[in-house]
Amino acid sequence: MLSMAQPINVQDAKTHLSALLARVATGERFVLARHGKPVAQLVPLEPKPKRQLGFMQGHVDSSFFRATP
Repeated sequence: MLSMAQPINVQDAKTHLSALLARVATGERFVLARHGKPVAQLVPLEPKPKRQLGFMQGHVDSSFFRATP
């Protein structure tokens, strides 16, 4: 779970968004606050699993490729 660090003001986050995103990419998490009250979390995304091609077993009949009327 996210440890509650000092929240980052939304205005400061907007000013330093590129730097915050670079830190998030390394695994850091941030709490964004409006008027000192936490409202959101800035967290890294889970990596998408790689798609595996050819995972379905089966056969496509040659009639599938014939032109239809």
